[in-house]
Amino acid sequence: MTADVAVVGQIARDLIVLVSGRPGGAPAPVRERRELIGGKGAAIAVGLAQLGASVGLLGVVGDDEPGGRLLRQAGEGGVDTGWVVRRLGTATGLIVDVFGEDGRWRYLEELPRAVRLTPRDVAAARPLLTSAGTVVIQPQQPADATLAAAECARDAGRRVVLDGHPGEDPRTRARLLAATDVLRLDRAEGPLLAGIPLDTVEAGLRAADDLLRLGPALVVLDLGDLGCLFVWADQHLLLPHPSDGAAFTAALAWGLTRGQGPRRAARLAVAASGVAVAYPGARPDLTSEALAGRLAELDRHFAPAR
Repeated sequence: MTADVAVVGQIARDLIVLVSGRPGGAPAPVRERRELIGGKGAAIAVGLAQLGASVGLLGVVGDDEPGGRLLRQAGEGGVDTGWVVRRLGTATGLIVDVFGEDGRWRYLEELPRAVRLTPRDVAAARPLLTSAGTVVIQPQQPADATLAAAECARDAGRRVVLDGHPGEDPRTRARLLAATDVLRLDRAEGPLLAGIPLDTVEAGLRAADDLLRLGPALVVLDLGDLGCLFVWADQHLLLPHPSDGAAFTAALAWGLTRGQGPRRAARLAVAASGVAVAYPGARPDLTSEALAGRLAELDRHFAPAR
């Protein structure tokens, strides 16, 4: 079956631990623990399925019991996992999220190279990447695999959404940006790629305009307390931006795939992110009712930026 959206990215066990006190030093009692399907690629895919998209996921898990469990969870959530690679003799990746009473998250991860994609894995998934309307790429993967996926989709005329920094190697970065239609950067990635602090809207606009000249048609920058800046052609939009990246990217990709313009897709993305932040450490349920409430709230406070 042809997918509306293909997601290329990380898949891992996500162990969420809520602790009393402040982790570090003396032992901190665990108040609650949950284990979910994790990795940003998988989280984006689950969000897309909740929004109503048919979605295929390309990533790597081990041939162990946790890997099989993650695939079952994703399938039950409406994600096509037929393209996921099960690497023989490999343990599935693990991410541990520790949330203390000080309100801070601390992250631990075990993601060995064996659970990362290779160009050969990407080549085997060519039918998915060349048939989906949109291909979302989460570049916490080796650069050669990320570039192979982007150029495969671009050459087939598919929309490519790159959710993250395009890498440090100048030649690979230039090719990846040239193959990208939508570039989303978080609060840390934007200044790193731009080479300047993005501490004003004007600085964000200058950085986005520079990036537009390198290939993308839409650039999305998280400016922290200033909001989320969407820049395309000769227009831009500044919206308040809750911080959940997976739900945000899922909704942005789905809005564009359904034919919405940048403004409507931006509103949907910010609304989905607003739903997600109400579920710290858990996967939100992106229902139409929850999204409608966030969209109405957003419209009450919305002010055009240009």
